[in-house]
Amino acid sequence: MQASRYRSNGLAAAGLTALLATLLATLLAYAPAARAQTAAAPYPSKPIRLIVPFAAGGPADALARAIGQKLLERWGQTVIVDNRAGAGGSIGAEAVARSPADGHVLLLTTAGVVTTNPSLSPVRFDTVRDFAPIALAATISSLLVVPKSLHVETAQQLIALARSKPGSLNFGSSGPGSASHLAMAMFDRAAGIELQHVPYKGAAPAVTDLLGGNVQVMLIGVSTVLPYVKAGTLVALGVSSPQPSPLAPGVPTIAAAAGLPNFEASNWLGLFAPAQSPPAIVRQLNAELNAIMQLPEVRASLGREGFEPVPGNTPEQFGAYVQAEIRKWSKLVKDAGITAN
Repeated sequence: MQASRYRSNGLAAAGLTALLATLLATLLAYAPAARAQTAAAPYPSKPIRLIVPFAAGGPADALARAIGQKLLERWGQTVIVDNRAGAGGSIGAEAVARSPADGHVLLLTTAGVVTTNPSLSPVRFDTVRDFAPIALAATISSLLVVPKSLHVETAQQLIALARSKPGSLNFGSSGPGSASHLAMAMFDRAAGIELQHVPYKGAAPAVTDLLGGNVQVMLIGVSTVLPYVKAGTLVALGVSSPQPSPLAPGVPTIAAAAGLPNFEASNWLGLFAPAQSPPAIVRQLNAELNAIMQLPEVRASLGREGFEPVPGNTPEQFGAYVQAEIRKWSKLVKDAGITAN
């Protein structure tokens, strides 16, 4: 009787083992199909949140809204532009870095937030580790300008004047550690001159003092000062991009005008997703953004804001460019002892 019970229990155990083996085999057989179905899930499947780490109304916000409108037209899916200002853009960037990596939360930011800010002050994200580069959207060239009253007509004349009077010329910026500050610091060191930095709370008061002759030189966004150049109150000595800008016809590059090979200090706007975002989604977004940047109406609209669209770059090219920018600006910040205070 007891032996019979043991035999029954053994048969039951064997049956259970066989059943579990069958279930496991079934699950393993269906796993690839389930993964394929998940990978093939439509994107986007819900509204996209495009975080801009600045207040509404600025250059990044304008570009984000243009991109959002075109994505809505092309995909039929809402794109919510979410302005998360604060801490020099770090608050918005961190929000994206901590978001799910499913392509539904994206970051459109200027170069400073992800390439220079980490060198200037502590941030709670790592650009290379925490973001998946999607595409370089547009560049914003800067003009090296002086007031007409300085009687300087070329970049070479400015450098000669600064060398003849070390420390006597001032340059204005929109604030410590700002793009205009870093660009002029780079020019200062490349040219071997000594200009005194006068920081302002924004570009507008700095340009006002430049027009009044209280500061003698600035390197600032084309759209900010081009009207004064056209009016003849400011003189454009060079553009910071590696090629002449179509937004400032006739103005040479600083590299050529000042005899500073390889000088470049352009600001830019780029699109990022959280790290580990599916490569297929990153490439889909890259293709869409590149297509949008080539639309005539978008190019015309961005041109009025001082943007030069950069279509056709891949995620890999943009990622390599971002890392090169981080190396360039972090070296300048360290060598020149620049702080954000």
